[in-house]
Amino acid sequence: MRRSLVGALGVVLVNGTLLPAASAQTDLISRMKDPAQWPMAARDYANTRYSQLDQINAGNASRLQLAWTFSVGADRGQEAAPIVIDGTMYVVGPYAGPYPNRVFALDATTGELKWSYAPKPEPSAAGVACCDVVNRGLAFDNGKVFLNTLDNHTVAIDAGSGKELWHTKLGEINKGETITMAPVIVNGKILVGNSGGEMGVRGWVTALDENTGAIVWRAYATGPDKDVLIGDDFKPFYDNLKGKDLGIKSWPADRWQVGGGTMWGWISYDPELNLIYYGTANPSPWNANQRSGDNLWSTTIFARSPDNGQAKWAYQVNPHDLFDHDEINENVLVDLDINGQPRKVLIHPGRNGYMYVMDRTTGEVISADAYDFINAYKGVDLKTGKIIPNDEKTPLLGKTIENICPSAPGAKDWQPSAWSPRTRLLYVPHQHLCMNFKASQVGYIAGTPYVGAEVDMFAGPGGYRGEFMAWDPVARKKVWEIHEKLPIWSGALVTAGDVAFYGTMDRLFKAVDAKDGHVLWQFRAGSGFIGQPVSYRGSDGQQYIAILSGVGGWPGVVANAEVDPRVRNAALGFTGATQDLPFYTAGGSELLVFKLGNAAQDNDHAPAQ
Repeated sequence: MRRSLVGALGVVLVNGTLLPAASAQTDLISRMKDPAQWPMAARDYANTRYSQLDQINAGNASRLQLAWTFSVGADRGQEAAPIVIDGTMYVVGPYAGPYPNRVFALDATTGELKWSYAPKPEPSAAGVACCDVVNRGLAFDNGKVFLNTLDNHTVAIDAGSGKELWHTKLGEINKGETITMAPVIVNGKILVGNSGGEMGVRGWVTALDENTGAIVWRAYATGPDKDVLIGDDFKPFYDNLKGKDLGIKSWPADRWQVGGGTMWGWISYDPELNLIYYGTANPSPWNANQRSGDNLWSTTIFARSPDNGQAKWAYQVNPHDLFDHDEINENVLVDLDINGQPRKVLIHPGRNGYMYVMDRTTGEVISADAYDFINAYKGVDLKTGKIIPNDEKTPLLGKTIENICPSAPGAKDWQPSAWSPRTRLLYVPHQHLCMNFKASQVGYIAGTPYVGAEVDMFAGPGGYRGEFMAWDPVARKKVWEIHEKLPIWSGALVTAGDVAFYGTMDRLFKAVDAKDGHVLWQFRAGSGFIGQPVSYRGSDGQQYIAILSGVGGWPGVVANAEVDPRVRNAALGFTGATQDLPFYTAGGSELLVFKLGNAAQDNDHAPAQ
């Protein structure tokens, strides 16, 4: 990549802090209020993935038809969310093909290509990526598009011309570090986290100045308080999280230095409280026998100041994680009436199978209810906040522990849910898998797998492997559900037309009634779906729905990479759960865009009755 920094810009003084004259927060928040746009992967800071558009509704969704398509030219896992700004769609491909992580700017109404940008990354990054070479999306602010590349660079691109403005290197491939997450912009800072927990990478979240690319702060997930950015303002709700340098003391000597806790998922932001929220990933290695203690601050939800990174509170979801139950999943910020009292909460669909509703001002767990079959744990103690382990499922060195539910990817992995303020329901795509788990001794060598476990995954009770459900966080129960034969690895979208969208790995893109879950429409694509659907309004006044088709990700590498489906413990054990996937789909790279057809037209893609 070439290096060219933007020149000095004017600043203004706000509450004693120097900020860019063109406030990033003002630009982004104004776009979030415009239903025509989809300005960030999650649509808004609250991570709702809710569109206020209602032209497409439960009464006419059966008329959806293909408007245009575009190939990103790399047939690997397509997890990115397109973003739409002022009539232009920006989309990024995976780290594969002749132009890894290539960015495209397209007319959002016609599909015409305006420009493309191709970084010149390190090819060797693909060799250390844990679970496919995916990218989860771009960010936008103040005329710039921001890209994270797998080889640990964040890049600023001029949104009008596609010219690179600056790039900053954040991590090292030779340590096993990569970046797969979509960046998030808050108060003029680009927030980025790293991947690589399966390589013993030490996790971090980094803030960069959006105008220069300079690193403003970095908060680690392990180590001393000064590295974790824990200071006098840190006030966790639970007593077991109070103490000095717990990021060292909760580990065997020096193990925190290769302890995982990476952050490759989703970041939420509450502008009123001026706090960001995110979860950290599993501790390293998977073999918990090699890391006694709670292993802080892995599998932890943090609340931090976006301005200086200082932690406000934290809650460890899975102390001394036994099963690779990262908690990088989204935290959806909503205000709910609970027991007759208004509460500012975050909803966290845990990888461990529990649906957490937490007070986002304090970190208190208000409720934690099972949303899938669980036997690895016996519940969550709401007085202490601690999960209750099932000792019968504790992995022992050299012994296969059978039928652990949920499996290593959890009841839900990265695939983001959607919240409707109309129905007051959370729409959750997730898997339904169990596993056999055998722990083994492993040594750390930088840049190589540091796992220490053999895993074999399979369908959970009932024989299905995926579910799309609606959850009521106040009533604390599932309202309706749809079972799928394969894991659901795509994100969710819900609209003001009371339509929810998701994709399946066997090539179906579905629109369902948000109130009762019945299928309104479906489309059979060329490859399976693991992408994130979005909605926007075109220059023609029409509402559009867009999603990338292209199977892959952790569960899909058996269909698009050189993995033998007969080896059940391949792909860190996921191959056992998806051995049949190559019979349903192969890799793909297609952006699909839909809109309503004429009422008089027959719809070839209406669901079978």
